[in-house]
Amino acid sequence: MSTDLEQFYEIFFEESSELLADMEACLLRLDVNSPDLEDLNAIFRAAHSIKGGAGTFGFTDMTEMTHMLETLLDRLRKGELEVRSEMVDAFLKAGDVIKAQLAGHRGEGQADPAVAEAVCEELRRLSEDTQEAPSIVDAKTAFSDTKAKLVSQEIDVESGIDKVSHENVAAGLSFIIEFSSMDLSSAALENLFSNLKELGDLENLTPVNAEGHYKLALTTSSSEEDVWETLAFVVDPASLKIEATTIDGTSAKVAEIEILNESVCDAGVLAKEDELTCKTPSAPGYGFFPGAPAVPRNIEDSEINLDQAQLPNTCSNKNESQVTNKSSGKTNTAASVSETSSIRVSIEKVDQMINLVGELVITQAMLAQTASQYDPVLFEKLYSGMSQLERNTRDLQESVMSIRMMPISFVFSRYPRVVRDLAAKLNKRVELRTVGENTELDKGLIEKIADPLTHLVRNSLDHGVEVAEKRTAAGKPAQGTITLRAFHQGGSIVIEVSDDGAGLNRGKILAKAKERGLPVHDAMTDQEVWLLIFEAGFSTADQVTDVSGRGVGMDVVKRNIQSMGGRIDIESTFGSGTRISIRLPLTLAILDGLSVVVGDQMFIVPLNYITESLQPAATDIKTVSGQGRVVQVRGEYLPVIALHEFFNLRPNVTEIHKGILVILEAEGHKAALFVDDLVGQHQVVIKSLESNYRRVQGASGATIMGDGKVALILDAAALVMASQQELV
Repeated sequence: MSTDLEQFYEIFFEESSELLADMEACLLRLDVNSPDLEDLNAIFRAAHSIKGGAGTFGFTDMTEMTHMLETLLDRLRKGELEVRSEMVDAFLKAGDVIKAQLAGHRGEGQADPAVAEAVCEELRRLSEDTQEAPSIVDAKTAFSDTKAKLVSQEIDVESGIDKVSHENVAAGLSFIIEFSSMDLSSAALENLFSNLKELGDLENLTPVNAEGHYKLALTTSSSEEDVWETLAFVVDPASLKIEATTIDGTSAKVAEIEILNESVCDAGVLAKEDELTCKTPSAPGYGFFPGAPAVPRNIEDSEINLDQAQLPNTCSNKNESQVTNKSSGKTNTAASVSETSSIRVSIEKVDQMINLVGELVITQAMLAQTASQYDPVLFEKLYSGMSQLERNTRDLQESVMSIRMMPISFVFSRYPRVVRDLAAKLNKRVELRTVGENTELDKGLIEKIADPLTHLVRNSLDHGVEVAEKRTAAGKPAQGTITLRAFHQGGSIVIEVSDDGAGLNRGKILAKAKERGLPVHDAMTDQEVWLLIFEAGFSTADQVTDVSGRGVGMDVVKRNIQSMGGRIDIESTFGSGTRISIRLPLTLAILDGLSVVVGDQMFIVPLNYITESLQPAATDIKTVSGQGRVVQVRGEYLPVIALHEFFNLRPNVTEIHKGILVILEAEGHKAALFVDDLVGQHQVVIKSLESNYRRVQGASGATIMGDGKVALILDAAALVMASQQELV
């Protein structure tokens, strides 16, 4: 596969994934009792866009599934059927199948044909339902005469232009479309014309002697964006021109036009379509790209004679009740299409830019340290320039880092479906609320936080929220609530998962811990008891189910959060609910740290683990059974970590009371880090040790200081936990 072709495929895969996510979000917020027409239209547009792209690339399975989706959605949009909960379930299943098919075409698995066929059959059954919405019956009767006229319409073979009157077309705009067909195959053109006809009435205005160029008129109630979307994957944007006009031919440049789109035809008078099946057809394959899988020739009247350029006409299937269209007022060109608020850039390029900016920050620090050796009075301009360079470098660094920042809604958006499906499975009534979806987090953390949050949400739903009967008996609303909340606090982001369920049972957790032989006692604080649920294999479930009960999951959550430099806390009130808080750094690329010195070596201690630093008195230092030393800090004894002993260095200070102790806190435990001296606070660029050197115990990474020397970034959590084990 050529590089250019891979690029086209990748764009289609990414856009289809985004459309599927949007479609699922619309389905989950759809009110079955009072469906929003705009939501139905958005779901239809998403399915239609995926179908158009899949047909262009020859992905037969996706084309068939999205076609079945379109058929049912179109009847719902027209009001011919009432929305039912089983339809929403079928749409969600279809979305899952399309995701699997998309993954299969990306080489990441394979969709189950039996599941796809079952979903297709369910969609077909629902779309063939004869039940009609009450509001549509009278309208169908009133337009029976119009339907008869449409059935008897004729086509002028000589001119290739339909004789059908605009009176027979749902009110909308007419788009004059011009494009070059020099690089398009006959199959690609045929597929394009078929897709355009589904938007409305298509007329051929191409002169007889025009070779390699088409001029079409499309009368439709669809938006200009829909028309562009249909053409985008096939026609070269550089040769594409679309001009919007009103139905009477007047240019639609001046104002906002409100169009009352009345239903004038239904599925009974549309051009007859071949019935789609969920089996791969044996027809010869075709597609925009050579070698692509076969695409079904599923619409009989889409076959056209390209020599005579005849375009059969069908009735518009875009029937929306009340639409306001804003005309662009100008001829669209490739430039206008590309002028969007965002562009797609590979993450590798962003990471490369961040690395280069990191090197620039290090270089600026080196220059600043060199300049500090000169007299600021004699070299005033040098100092002024260095100050300006420092400000500009910091601004550039912050701007580049913000490119990797993404709203956490990318993670939150997947949980409404998780809650909906699991609540139905557990027979519970649960509402999911999200707060702070626009809070931004580094993309690397976005990808890593998804699995831990999934475990926490499932745990809240399974163990936290009670069934409706128990909630009502306890004086609570029958419907429980799970809240996902994100906000910034200092240099960190805090993500909370809370529920108004039963809360944690202290007695039950302690009993289970004693049963498993864990070192627990009744004098433990609530926070210490709550953290027991993160022990490997720990579960308070009475029975093992396919949802929970094996004690697998919460220990993984804790381990993953710690690997991201974060920590997790629990607050719970029995009978009222539980709140689990995750605190993470905003990014994994830059770290705020305190530089300390041991001998001739410098180390960086992450600031988020430091509670304080002090110089102890000699009387506060105690020895425990000759195994280690502890220091008394306000009545609490903390183990002392001598950094020079850990890394086998020669220190400048050997007596603890003559040095500095940095108090660290991690995972609910504290320890005192013994160093020679403190240097200062720095924001450092993190470099991987494993990829550049090798793994070093007690260090999570490295950075380059202003003097060009390498300083290790300490793994504070590992050091604290190691000190706890030594005292046991």
